[in-house]
Parts: sequence; structure tokens; C-alpha cells
Amino acid sequence: MGIFDRLSQMLRSNINDLISKAEDPEKMLTQILADMRSQLAKAKQQVATAIADEKRLRDQADAEFTQAQDWERRAMLAVQENRDDLAKQALVRQAEHANNGQQLAQTWEAHRLETEKLKNSLRDLNDKIEEAKRKKNLLIARQRRAQAQKRIAETMSSLSEKSAFEAFSRMEERIETNERQIKAATEIDEEFSGDTLQREFKQLERGAVSGTVDQQLLALKQKMGMLPAGSSAPAKQLGRGDDETVPADIEELPEEKKTS
Repeated sequence: MGIFDRLSQMLRSNINDLISKAEDPEKMLTQILADMRSQLAKAKQQVATAIADEKRLRDQADAEFTQAQDWERRAMLAVQENRDDLAKQALVRQAEHANNGQQLAQTWEAHRLETEKLKNSLRDLNDKIEEAKRKKNLLIARQRRAQAQKRIAETMSSLSEKSAFEAFSRMEERIETNERQIKAATEIDEEFSGDTLQREFKQLERGAVSGTVDQQLLALKQKMGMLPAGSSAPAKQLGRGDDETVPADIEELPEEKKTS
């Protein structure tokens, strides 16, 4: 099982455990993200170890090839010195180191390919964690909105109960009753208390104001041409009763007609 397969299995196990126990989604997402970062740190260490192993294999292969070259030079030196026996031994050593170098080089190449895959997987994991961070903020915002909507719905549900509206109606009726009682008490105070003479003069003043309004109405009618200019309010005739008036355009009868 590869490094990232083990990490993925551990993350899935932790996440499933958190989801099954989760009561607060925000805390759960924060914990999941913390676990992912922890696993990322471990993955980085393991990838760094794999890269170090790759470099060590490369160095070992290079060292074997260098030894092969050295023994080849020694074989050439032995041939120059007419020491074929030493040259043969040197060539054997040269072949051994060359063979070891080839094997190490093949192992290093396979390890290098695996290391490149690990690097790419590490980049993908890092990108996914960054995406998870962004999603976490969005999910937390959505969760908070959902909680706010739930609280609003619960509040509206409680307000929609009949008892709540009845309480408002009773309170409104009580306030209106108090207002009517205050108005009645004020009217009684004004009617049965204070200076009687002053109250009578106030009534006279209200009558004077009413007469002024009558005069203003007559002037308005004259202005509109509904009455001839210079006309005044009809005067009450003495001796004819309060409600009987004599038209202004009726002339007095001649003396002889009065006596006849």
C-alpha cells in the first residue's frame, strides 16, 4: 500500500468518525481540516525521505561506475607493464562494478519515477487542502445562515400562536379604556371646577367668534356676486318676534292706507 493510500484511508476513517459524532458542523470541518494538514505534513516528510533515497541510489550508481572506470585504467596500466594476469583481475573488478552500477542505475530510475509520482500526489493533496479551506468557509457561512433561518422560523412560529395575538389585543383594549377614562376625567374637571365667571366669558367669546364667521361668510358671498354690494345682514324687527324679519325692499304703506 502506497503512502497516499494509507493517508487517504486514515483520513476517511477519521472523517467518518467525526461525522458520526458531530454536533457542531463548524467544529467538525475545522477538525477535518486540521487532520488533513497533519497528514500533509507527514506526507511531506515521507516524500522527502523518498527523494533522499533516490539521491542515495543515484550516488551509489555513480560511485560504482566510477570504480569501474578506475579498474579499467588499472587494467590498461597492467597491460602496458606486460602484466596480463593483473590486467585480467582488474577487468574482472571493472565488470563487477559496472554490473553493480547498471543495477543501481535501474533501481534509481524506477525509484525516481515513483518519487515524481509522490511529488505530484503531494501537490494534488496540497491543492485539495487549499480547496477544502475555501469550502470550509463557504460551508460554515451556509451553516450559520441555516441556523439564523431556523431561529427566525421558530420565532415566527411562536408569534403565530393565537395566545400571542390575543395578548396584544387585550393590551390594546386596556390602553384604549385607560385613554377614555383619562378623557372623561379631564372633561369633568373642566366642567365642574374653576372660575364660573371666567367660563361664562369664554362662552361669550366663542359666540363672538361665531358672529365674526357669519360676517366673513356674508362678505365672501358679496365678493362672489351672490349678494348685492352694500347689503347687510337682515335686522330683526322689534315687536314681531325674534324670528320675523321685514324684507328690505318693502316700502311703508301711505298714511291713509294705514288708517283705512
